[in-house]
Amino acid sequence: QVQLVESGGGLVQPGGSLRLSCAASKSIFRFYAMGWYRQAPGKQRELVALITRDNRITFAESVKGRFTIFADNTKNTVYLQMNTLKPEDTAVYYCKADWGSLGDYWGQGTQVTVSS
Repeated sequence: QVQLVESGGGLVQPGGSLRLSCAASKSIFRFYAMGWYRQAPGKQRELVALITRDNRITFAESVKGRFTIFADNTKNTVYLQMNTLKPEDTAVYYCKADWGSLGDYWGQGTQVTVSS
């Protein structure tokens, strides 16, 4: 079993920044990849950013150049730095750990609202 706890969401004005954190209950070296996903009301959950064990990174086209994903292995935490936020970034953001054949694990989500 793996517990993932997200934090850092909130209300921010357009153009602002937030940093989301995802703290894992196990060493993140165990996971093939960790990612951030988001789900806006009435929409499907979508990938935002992914970082693999060997530090390959993928971003959704809509966030390229604005968001960064990075990991602190000493804290078993993955971060999503979000800059130049737009109203369309409003969603619940979820962290996911890919543990291969042992399954995927999700956090409880954190709300991000971008509004003036």
